[in-house]
Amino acid sequence: MRVHDSHRMGPSRARLVRAILGTAASVAIVGCGGSNSNTGNNGGAGATGGNGSITGTGGVATVGGNGGGLGGITATGGVAAKGGNGGVTGLGGITGSGGAATIGGATGLGGTTGSGGAATIGGFTGSGGITSTGGLTGGGGSSTSIATGGSQAQPGDSVLMHHKNLNRDGLYIQPSLTKAAVATLKADTAFSATVIKGAVYAQPLFVDGGGSGKDLLIIATELNNVHALDAVTGAEIWTKNLGTPVPLSSMPCGNIDPFGITGTPVIDFASRTIFVDAMTTPDSGATKKHLIFALSVDTGATKSGWPVDVGAVAKNGTTTFNNPPQGQRGALAIVNGTLYVPFGGLYGDCGAFHGWVISLPISDPTQVQSWATTLMAGGIWAPGGISSDSSYIYVSTGNTQGATSSTAWGGGDAVIRLGLGAAFANTPTYFAPRNWVALDNGDLDLGTAPIVFDLAGSTPGQLAIAFGKDGGAYLLDRMNLGGVGNAIGGTGTGQSGSAATLHVTSNEIITAPALYKTPTATYVSFRGNGAGCTSGTGDLTTLKIVPGSPPSLAHSWCATGGAGSPIVTTSDGTNDAIVWSLGADGDNQLHAFDGDTGTPIAFAGSTVKIPNMRRFNTPIAAKGRIIIGADNSVMAFKL
Repeated sequence: MRVHDSHRMGPSRARLVRAILGTAASVAIVGCGGSNSNTGNNGGAGATGGNGSITGTGGVATVGGNGGGLGGITATGGVAAKGGNGGVTGLGGITGSGGAATIGGATGLGGTTGSGGAATIGGFTGSGGITSTGGLTGGGGSSTSIATGGSQAQPGDSVLMHHKNLNRDGLYIQPSLTKAAVATLKADTAFSATVIKGAVYAQPLFVDGGGSGKDLLIIATELNNVHALDAVTGAEIWTKNLGTPVPLSSMPCGNIDPFGITGTPVIDFASRTIFVDAMTTPDSGATKKHLIFALSVDTGATKSGWPVDVGAVAKNGTTTFNNPPQGQRGALAIVNGTLYVPFGGLYGDCGAFHGWVISLPISDPTQVQSWATTLMAGGIWAPGGISSDSSYIYVSTGNTQGATSSTAWGGGDAVIRLGLGAAFANTPTYFAPRNWVALDNGDLDLGTAPIVFDLAGSTPGQLAIAFGKDGGAYLLDRMNLGGVGNAIGGTGTGQSGSAATLHVTSNEIITAPALYKTPTATYVSFRGNGAGCTSGTGDLTTLKIVPGSPPSLAHSWCATGGAGSPIVTTSDGTNDAIVWSLGADGDNQLHAFDGDTGTPIAFAGSTVKIPNMRRFNTPIAAKGRIIIGADNSVMAFKL
């Protein structure tokens, strides 16, 4: 697995790569003005402070269990978060103050939410969408308890999770960030976040409307500090320390010092709760614990029943959770009122670790379910962590250890699909490349979280895409992952050749890709030295996803963007597509590219240095601004 900050491919692994390639919700207590919008009873008041859901008669009803894609929210009263910017789901999408959604999957990335929020994807809520079983916190979210709810709402311009959306596409709808307008984008000199100390690996989060009425920026650091900042000025609203992080000298391996919060937290807006995993020690490193916290968005207070000690509760058959060698880099996710937390190993692949997914209903964190790889290792370490189409969750795993033959697959180098709720306990379905043994032996993990999406005009049309350290792109039928075999279009036979749809880079792919649609094509953009670029060269590679029976991948443009994870902004879901990339491990600058051509887009702040960015860092976009977290700092760019 060997990832995190300073991973490089050694000569022996490089030779092996050449050899292989050459052969081929949660919402709180009803009280204090809250309402239970799942019951269908008569309304009730919204949370004080105006930040909760408001239901009239009829409440909330989803149709078909698809998270609000085609059923959405009924009727009299509906749901409105923050004065209507949360949006009400109609048929096939989300409407609010930001315009109409498409129905079904005709565009693949249809619809907008509120003032430019999240899109629906092919009839399911790719962004986490609407709270399907309602409820809210009393007292405007200040309650220290949490009750059940559904998929996450993202009111206004909130960024509540990694890459904005549950499908992990990294698509942000920002009407003001047109290709013409961004020429004036510059560093926001009025924004200063001097309180931030420590390494920042987790993506910033943005809450459109804090308890004080101010927009909040949430930053988590390896010092186990969670900061809430005034998103306009950078001033500290609150800071919560979750315990002493573990010094590297006390870790069995790794390269992060100290080791605290690494994975991107997730926010449940309805209950106004931040969920975050922190590795802590009460005794200078002798004892190490992964603790999952639930914090109030508005005050930072720890909510009742939390934190959860993962080592004390996680078990899968006879496999138990071994804290010291387990890392938590992948982003957390909330789907239908349940929190999912992925775990992998540390840089160096030391000790008896496994790939884990821990499932906790946020209304009752004592009801823990766990899944782990059968063989040792197989870590779930990609920064995107867990993706979801609101019917299942998806993860990618790294190489396992101890396999003796091609028939002894034990969970590694795979895309895994797990059920939700009670179905989490069912045997998962999976895709593993037919040459997984060679990938295992070469530490050539699937290095990105799957992006799940629908592609109109294709059979199959419900797809996922993941990328590997072998430079391969794996396009998959997510409803029929197929076990050990080839991806769509793969030509491998037995243990030889490549099972990938297309070989796309000359080096490993280990950051978080971004997927977007323009009027001309559907694209996916990612960090990696392009092999087959149709224009340009460099370490930012883009592919076209071509509809058909079956769909296929085609090379597209490349550029030099740096070692960060890209995102994409559009003005309305498809137009004015701009790919934003961070020059981590390079020029330490923010870069912008035309989403169709890869042509660099010049802007006023393009030469501003952003010191100490980490190679996995990804920016966010909110209210016409681009915000970037780095060690000891946060920077904002505005028009």
